[in-house]
Amino acid sequence: MKAMFIEKIGRLEETSLVLREVEVPTPKDNEVLLKVSYCGVCHTEIDEIEGRRMPKIPVIPGHEVVGYVVEKGKNVTNLEIGDRVGVAWIKHACGKCEYCKSGRENLCNEFVATGADEDGGYAEYMVVESSFAYKLKENLQDETTAPILCAGAVGFRAYKLAEIKDGETVALFGFGASNHIVYRYIRYLNPSSKIIVFVRKLGDNATKLAEELKADYIFETFSDIPIRYDKAIDTTPSGSVIPYALKYLNKGGLVVVNAIRKETPIDAFDFTLIWGERSVKSVANVTREDVENALKLASVIPIVPKVTVFPLEKAQEALLSVKHGKIQGAAVLKIS
Repeated sequence: MKAMFIEKIGRLEETSLVLREVEVPTPKDNEVLLKVSYCGVCHTEIDEIEGRRMPKIPVIPGHEVVGYVVEKGKNVTNLEIGDRVGVAWIKHACGKCEYCKSGRENLCNEFVATGADEDGGYAEYMVVESSFAYKLKENLQDETTAPILCAGAVGFRAYKLAEIKDGETVALFGFGASNHIVYRYIRYLNPSSKIIVFVRKLGDNATKLAEELKADYIFETFSDIPIRYDKAIDTTPSGSVIPYALKYLNKGGLVVVNAIRKETPIDAFDFTLIWGERSVKSVANVTREDVENALKLASVIPIVPKVTVFPLEKAQEALLSVKHGKIQGAAVLKIS
């Protein structure tokens, strides 16, 4: 099978993914073999390549996977040959520790990440434990469902942690794959809330998408703004965004940082920015429940993410486009 590999760490502009022909994996007793249809492109792959989230080397990246079951292990009872399923960032958790038993398997010390700790979906085939694969509703299309499996799932977790009350004003920092889906959650679940979208530069692709979705306000990040907000969700790679987000946060407000790593350090900031019972909270991974909730909302609302499709062979180009903000919404690889 064809598969893209991360084989070394370095700046994305100087470090290429490697396309190789390798053997199709064999599923274990509790696993299924998937023929991959589409795989979303996530900023986390950039973090892996550039060493901010170290992967095993070599590894097949990709954790927003839509595929079809073509073979299953002898102990698999929840899936059948031909089932269309999704695979997300969470590929395994122990199920026995205090975190797993309390519904926080995302914090499990034995957490295994798809496409980082084990091979993922930048390939024609992949294996996954059947209990970490999700049957997809008929109204969800392959190419637009791929981003829901990470951008949508971790976006749902960020939304949940933000505890947004209807009518509160919410700021979204960054408006790419994840936050343009979070925007839809808020519009559906908090119809009286106002949404502020912060972009890198007014007039860029994120601005155009925010205008298309009719955001209440659109501002350039780090500019002086005339309003304040109650909650904020930050998906940017910039550490400087956190103190800036706190600057306009109402007392008792919360900034949720939905980023696996920051590319730049968080600037030192004065205590007055968090005084008034303001809080900053991180998002760590996702649970299977987060993925299921994201898929349910995508089916019910419905949510059809904005996607740009690339062939597997152009995965490097797709990642560079994501890094440099050239994509509206999400990038997706067509595998087969």
